[in-house]
Amino acid sequence: MQPGLIWGCVRTEAGTQLIEDCDEAEDARFRWLHLNLADQRTLRWIERQAGLPRVVHDLMLARDTHQQAIVEDGVVGLVLQDFERDFEPSQTMQIGALHIILTPDLMLTGRYHPLHSADLVKQRIVQGADIANGAAALALVLGAMADGLSQLVHALGADIQTAEDEFLNEHQSPATRDLMAVRRRAARLHRLIGGMRATLHRLEMDPDLPRLLAPVAEHIVQRLHALDADVGGVQAQLRALRDELDLQTAQRTNRNLYFLSVMSALLLPATLVTGFFGMNTGGLPFAHSFGGTLFAAVLAVAASSATWLLLRRRT
Repeated sequence: MQPGLIWGCVRTEAGTQLIEDCDEAEDARFRWLHLNLADQRTLRWIERQAGLPRVVHDLMLARDTHQQAIVEDGVVGLVLQDFERDFEPSQTMQIGALHIILTPDLMLTGRYHPLHSADLVKQRIVQGADIANGAAALALVLGAMADGLSQLVHALGADIQTAEDEFLNEHQSPATRDLMAVRRRAARLHRLIGGMRATLHRLEMDPDLPRLLAPVAEHIVQRLHALDADVGGVQAQLRALRDELDLQTAQRTNRNLYFLSVMSALLLPATLVTGFFGMNTGGLPFAHSFGGTLFAAVLAVAASSATWLLLRRRT
């Protein structure tokens, strides 16, 4: 019974080549099969695989996307998070998981939903990447995942720099929705990269890890540490930009409040004068004179002017 094979490759004396059937090149030195875990044929095929420790077998078929690393009887099992691939290339924020089983002569990778890293790996194999052994295969898949994350971090940094340039040079405030989207992407990248780095660090420190795989894990941990630092820098830039925007908004609000306060202070004496002359009481000044309205208007203006001079003198 054949599994749901997405693509596979084998390493023979002629080099690394892609295969379309799991039984091709049975004399291969090393075999790599990338499987569709959502296919029931894959589940039954993995059940029939002899020599897989039960804990690694369960890790391969688990639907949980929590990042994990296990070494049991010389077999390495990994679950690493990656962004899913959709029909729309820009929709890259849905997190999935890549399941990995590595033995001395076989590597199984699987996913329940299409992932970016698997496409990058296949492209590199087509371009001539050599999969001589398990260490080379692990280095290729982890390197592809790190490269994919690096592209996302670079795009994130470019977005925040563009927003900063617009704010500083053109005095245009970035849309709050755009900044929230950048913040959401940065948070997801930080959690994914931090979790992957911690998982591979635990794998690197595992005493049962085969000696050839330790340098691979160490190298990727260093790359992920640098990427995580870049994401932290983007988050710091975002906080600084938000602080600048909040300060600008507060200054604009204070100017508006100052203007309204001055207008209220100027109109209050005039309102008092008009209110006084608007009373329907006997003996009201200027009530029977020809220029009474003009005299009341002059008095209102004079009261406002006196208030303005008083405010200018106090400030």
